Amino acid sequence: MNMRRILILCGQDETIAKEAQLYLIYSVPDLLAQSLLHPLRIYLRTQSITLPLTCCAMLSILLHLPINYFLVSHLRLGTRGIALSGVWTNFNLVGSLIIYILYFGVHKKTWGGFSMQCFKDWKSLLNLAIPSCISVCLEWWWYEIMILLCGLLLNPRAAVASMGILIQTTALIYIFPSCLSFSVSTRVANELGANQPKKAKLAAVVGLYCGFMLGFSALFFAVMVGNFWATMFTDDKEIITLTSVALPIIGLCELGNCPQTTGCGVLRGTARPKQGANINLCCFYLVGMPVAVWLAFFAGFDFKGLWLGMLAAQGSCMVTMMLVLIRTDWDFEAERAKELTGAEVVVVDDSKDVEQEKPRNGKAENKEGSFSLLGDLDHHSLV
Repeated sequence: MNMRRILILCGQDETIAKEAQLYLIYSVPDLLAQSLLHPLRIYLRTQSITLPLTCCAMLSILLHLPINYFLVSHLRLGTRGIALSGVWTNFNLVGSLIIYILYFGVHKKTWGGFSMQCFKDWKSLLNLAIPSCISVCLEWWWYEIMILLCGLLLNPRAAVASMGILIQTTALIYIFPSCLSFSVSTRVANELGANQPKKAKLAAVVGLYCGFMLGFSALFFAVMVGNFWATMFTDDKEIITLTSVALPIIGLCELGNCPQTTGCGVLRGTARPKQGANINLCCFYLVGMPVAVWLAFFAGFDFKGLWLGMLAAQGSCMVTMMLVLIRTDWDFEAERAKELTGAEVVVVDDSKDVEQEKPRNGKAENKEGSFSLLGDLDHHSLV
């Protein structure tokens, strides 16, 4: 409610601050949609149910186009319509996922209904959830800070507009490493839960390799579209020029961001989100931020300097993440997985020589060399 005043105190243009506050106010209901959407996604993804997620997302996107047109053009709500259309779309996605879960009975195999068990073991859950949240927020807050810094540059109007285009571009590219990160996180967690450290390591290595391939693809894309990408958003020559200059730098940033995002997924899969949060904090705010401020405001690079600071942050983040993953003791992580899942498995060798003991609570079911706490699921999951 006070965002306009805060932005003005930060030196932003009053018109930009007013529109930003208007957008944020009408986006508030999206917080409820997101609080339901992300748990539903993870709930299905940990069961390797991915196709329904894709179908529901496609349906929501197809409905988003007429919804956006109706609110923005037909009702002429402008910025308010853009915000409300996003909220509406996310609630459509939440509703479609809930309908799928209830109609196909997905919950019957994994959920026995409400009980007092719902109020237990929250400490261990929050110890994993909060650092994971902070790790993602630290990276995305950096982009928001860059928008604030744009308002202090020589041409704030063009800089903020160009930054909006570029952030949308990075968000588009980010979809691919983000999906890969979720997949790798689930696979690594499942393999560690099944006491298969070698397979968990293989899943991590393959995921990181794919992450580097995505990085090179993103670099190629950014370089190829550099001369005309901004023209799809605006006819303003200043904005087009700024965007064209920054796009190759974004490509280089993604060369580090894609494997770094995949690495964060591996850390989540090994229940080490605190390390990911610490890496993001140090690299983005102790390396990237000083470099960006110095280049943009003191070295004369202006708008380009902000993105060079981002490049420094992403590069250092990727290198640090790779060092942490290279030093990972996968046998030790498998032992930690047994503690986190409450199972007592003596030995499960990747050569399928399996020795089994009962877990602390209830019976364990042996399915192809893995132990299931959920009956019909094949692995323990750490996420």
